[in-house]
Amino acid sequence: MSSPAPVPAAFYVTGTDTGIGKTFSSCALLHALRQRGRRAVGMKPVASGCELTAQGLRNEDATALLAASDPAPAYADLNPYALALPLAPELAAAAAGVTLSLQPIEAAFARLRAQADTVVVEGVGGWLAPLSGTLDQAHLVHALQLPVVMVVGLRLGCLNHARLTAQAIAASGATCIGWIANEVDPQMQRIDDNVALLKARLPLPFWGRLPHAPGADPARLADALTLPMQEF
Repeated sequence: MSSPAPVPAAFYVTGTDTGIGKTFSSCALLHALRQRGRRAVGMKPVASGCELTAQGLRNEDATALLAASDPAPAYADLNPYALALPLAPELAAAAAGVTLSLQPIEAAFARLRAQADTVVVEGVGGWLAPLSGTLDQAHLVHALQLPVVMVVGLRLGCLNHARLTAQAIAASGATCIGWIANEVDPQMQRIDDNVALLKARLPLPFWGRLPHAPGADPARLADALTLPMQEF
């Protein structure tokens, strides 16, 4: 396992699949950073499955990031692309007549960076889930110059998914600076042994393990994370 580098001013949270706890982990990360004296805000550049409210389209994951952020940013900066249908972003954007592009995301990110010490940017689905017909998540990561943190959903198949995701991140030219284990399947057998195998096979710093805790306050889970904060 490589030596941990200090937490950067912004990083991108991706996962080994959809539904493996990227938002859960991102919120815990935001609280962990705040507990260590950092002004930390979240960002969900593209979110599908938004509900229409009196304030406009709102996404459940994005509002969770907003609640975990301090200072609280404008929703439009936290979630520049809010799409109604609960589909892959490429399909949801097409249905809404929207063309996803980097410029609005870059502008919103710059505003967030101006008000925070650290920005936690949450991706969509797994690492290779596209944003559009011409835009992959790797393009966004390179445009914003973000290192990547990988969330591994602990369930059967996680060894394969984690290693493939780590290889894909590296192959794209992005830098993965750490990984988090998230217990998504409470029935998983020999979970400790699987975590040990992951630690042995992922050449990345381990940032902690989050328990299976649906509905838990992410602030109470921040202590489960071990962030490399030595230079702050």
